[in-house]
Amino acid sequence: MSAYWLIKSEPESYSIDDLKRDKKTPWSGVRNFQARNFMRDQMEIGDLALFYHSSVSPPGIAGIAKVASAPYPDPTQFDTKSPYYDPRASKGNPIWFLVDFSFVKKFKRLIPLQELKDSKLFADMVVTQKGSRLSIQPVAQKHFGKIVTLAS
Repeated sequence: MSAYWLIKSEPESYSIDDLKRDKKTPWSGVRNFQARNFMRDQMEIGDLALFYHSSVSPPGIAGIAKVASAPYPDPTQFDTKSPYYDPRASKGNPIWFLVDFSFVKKFKRLIPLQELKDSKLFADMVVTQKGSRLSIQPVAQKHFGKIVTLAS
């Protein structure tokens, strides 16, 4: 059974347009254990994800990506030149994992976070909760479907 996700990225770091250009990318640099666990333990190839632009005005959902690989160790944890280097990690005992995402669709319009917060339909969605900072979060099928409808 497919699961649905929301993945956040700052568009100046990596945007939906970058994913459209690249077609596929490793979702590297995640350094939150809960977000890592979602990728490592729960995401499956074919799961769909809402691509959310954060730290921009307005923040919101820009399109859809798809899980395109099984989880594997994030290579940036071993790279001493990477801002995501983790000296605790080793090839024999990696700490951080990632999946690849592939491009599915860019929405005709950004669905602003405020629009979701203003609708009772999304009151129980993780991203609309006060203090929600998690970069990867599960999304209920009902919310995913409503957002796709809003975007078309």
